[in-house]
Amino acid sequence: MPENILIAIAWPYANAEIHVGNITGSHLPGDIVARYHRLKGNNVLMVSGTDSHGTPVTLAADKEGKPVEEVYKRYHDGFLELFQGYGITYDLFTTTHTENHFKVTQAIFLALKENGFLYTDKSMQWYSPSSRRFLPDRYVEGTCYICGYEGARSDQCDNCGNVLEPEKLINPRSKDGGALELRETEHFYLDLSKLEPNVKEFLRARQGYWRDTVIGESLRKIESEGLKPRPITRDLDWGVDIPVAGWTEAGKRIYVWFEAVIGYLSAAIEQSQLSGDKEAWRGWWVNPDAKQFYFIGKDNIFFHAAWWPAQLMGAGSAFLKIFAGDEKPLTLPYDVPANQFMNLEGKKISGSRNWAVWGRDALTRYDPDAIRYYLTVNMPESKDSDWDWAEFVARNNNELVATWGNLANRVLSFAYKHWDGYVPDVSPASLRDSDLSLLAVIENGFSTVGAELEAVRLRSALGEAMKLATAVNQYLDVQAPWSAVKTDKDSAAKTIYTALKAIDSLKIIFSPFLPFTSERLHGFFGYENPLFGGQYIEDATDALGTHKVLRYRVGQISNLSNWKPSELKPGQKLNQPAPLFKKLDESVIEEERGRLGK
Repeated sequence: MPENILIAIAWPYANAEIHVGNITGSHLPGDIVARYHRLKGNNVLMVSGTDSHGTPVTLAADKEGKPVEEVYKRYHDGFLELFQGYGITYDLFTTTHTENHFKVTQAIFLALKENGFLYTDKSMQWYSPSSRRFLPDRYVEGTCYICGYEGARSDQCDNCGNVLEPEKLINPRSKDGGALELRETEHFYLDLSKLEPNVKEFLRARQGYWRDTVIGESLRKIESEGLKPRPITRDLDWGVDIPVAGWTEAGKRIYVWFEAVIGYLSAAIEQSQLSGDKEAWRGWWVNPDAKQFYFIGKDNIFFHAAWWPAQLMGAGSAFLKIFAGDEKPLTLPYDVPANQFMNLEGKKISGSRNWAVWGRDALTRYDPDAIRYYLTVNMPESKDSDWDWAEFVARNNNELVATWGNLANRVLSFAYKHWDGYVPDVSPASLRDSDLSLLAVIENGFSTVGAELEAVRLRSALGEAMKLATAVNQYLDVQAPWSAVKTDKDSAAKTIYTALKAIDSLKIIFSPFLPFTSERLHGFFGYENPLFGGQYIEDATDALGTHKVLRYRVGQISNLSNWKPSELKPGQKLNQPAPLFKKLDESVIEEERGRLGK
């Protein structure tokens, strides 16, 4: 029975280009898992979008002196181009600045209010007399009163991860250099303390299969600090309107930390609307058997592991009553496989210092699967990792090219040459013990690699796939069909047939990680229908205007359940093969290092 799998990926702020740390942190692991579940025949919905309302976006617009909408759309368009380039197959990549997202966010807000989890209170916030407004949190920096970090924001310290009280910030300063003063302002608060017992129970039920870095951090934080009420509105003129009379008119909006995560739900609803089945989203959101995976970086763990489940539990069945007219609870997260950070050449990635490998720029010099491969084998699943250009070249040449690429190319080329462009016409019943043994090892790989993918241990999964490729190389070293073809062509035919079947299976096993080259290899084997669907950009128009969305079309998939061993037929027509990967010259290392920090 197919499962409903939601792949929810962190929403990037529309204030900077995406670098390799962002890609390996959330977008790539989400895509790998989505592709695997599609191959298994599961019902996958992979969603995300551009976070258009965060203060980083308004800061970027202020710096450029341009309207916020113009700036967010420029970055958004760049994200769409990048995801197409890397094959990040979103069923929908949208934006938070849509009428649909406003309505869904407001319904969650009202559901929490109806259920008694919202209240209003007054607090002291930093005010700029020169600009005559309260300043959003990222507009005010100072020294953290907990750890002493000098670049803390007024609401949170990125160094120690603690939520801060603005009035306690040491040596506060505004981004524009103007004077600051504390003034009283009123806001809505989400009373997380009332939901703390439910969140604890939710987290404890997931011990044993959540990553230690996620479950441990979340439970420790709650045990040591508790869940405290947090304001969910701010004095802003850009963002989601507050659905309570007078509040938006007073210059207040729903705060981004509260509404951005709601995008996972609103994007699912928008995808259903665009696809013509307006109720389809319920399969992932009003279904206790659906599995929701949230792919994020370690800086967003507590938001997704504790606060987001609290919002969903607090909204309860009241959300559907307000939004859709019936009363059922929303589905809670199944797993939050958060990654740690990727550094670069031993230093923290920094966009402002250009110490980064930018996603779109890298594609102008390297093939997407080469980058996807390195980002997967080096994925920061349990601890920070490091992008090293010497290692990138070595892994490309020694593993991707030498172990897997050369295996596929030399066997296909040999078969194409010596059997006139066809798979050797060998009776499967005539295969030798050595042939059957190899095919059994490869067949078992669907279980071993699949188990690692199910558990979102992607580095291990790719490592197991590469071990299988090594096993085929070892088999060929023993059987030596390159010389046997001259003296015993029947024996060579059995070897090549066996190797082709193994490679055909490995093509499937590698395809979640290396979709572009796996699709090419699929074509070399003579299959007409593709392994995966295609991506396309579409204009979506609503009351807030037109926004571009990236979508995924299933198309004429060769088989809706492809995660299985090869069914290659003896005598099947092959197409002219070609190398799958490019060997990189070592001069690349210093060339790329020379680009950093400039």
